[in-house]
Amino acid sequence: MIGIVVPAHDEEETLGACIASLQVAATHPALQAEPVRIVIVLDACRDGSAAIACQAGVARLEVAFTNVGRARHHGACWAIDQGARWLAFTDADTVVEDDWLARQIASTADVVCGSVHLLDWQTLPRALRRRYLDSRRATPDGHHIHGANLGVSVAAYLAVGGFSPLTADEDVALVEALRQRGFTVDWLQEMRVRTSSRRAARAPGGLGALLQSLE
Repeated sequence: MIGIVVPAHDEEETLGACIASLQVAATHPALQAEPVRIVIVLDACRDGSAAIACQAGVARLEVAFTNVGRARHHGACWAIDQGARWLAFTDADTVVEDDWLARQIASTADVVCGSVHLLDWQTLPRALRRRYLDSRRATPDGHHIHGANLGVSVAAYLAVGGFSPLTADEDVALVEALRQRGFTVDWLQEMRVRTSSRRAARAPGGLGALLQSLE
């Protein structure tokens, strides 16, 4: 079984599209009908996110962590308890491509890191787009890590204790811990997701905060 974990904090505007894209990805022929369980970790939500998840028929966990690292880990533990062998992570303001899961499962690595593209890119101010691209180029090897586009085997995840209880960069910390333990990483630039270009950041240090800092 494949588990998909999505932390959400007041994401009623984007959660429905996110879940719909995940449900399509879960039916890709390359998965050969392997079961996929989607769990939305509703972290201190005060809006209609829970109702959206309920209507979509996906699993829901309600917590009050206000901590993305803890929320991701809580969802991962639930998926593992359900029998998951692979964990896929994205964010509630993100839409995945149809082959998102298929590309992860096709990899022979212990962890896969994909790329992120911004929704409404053309509507962003030109200066902001330029500064954003400059910030991306600041990583010389192009190895960017995004919690919105990440997959890991359960064996590797458990070996390093999973996500740390961090409010930001929990994804970077996880991948670094895996690399230090000798687990293999596949940098799949062709495994793309489209994520919100909003600057009203939900998580400190996340993509929204980066865009806000570049304005």
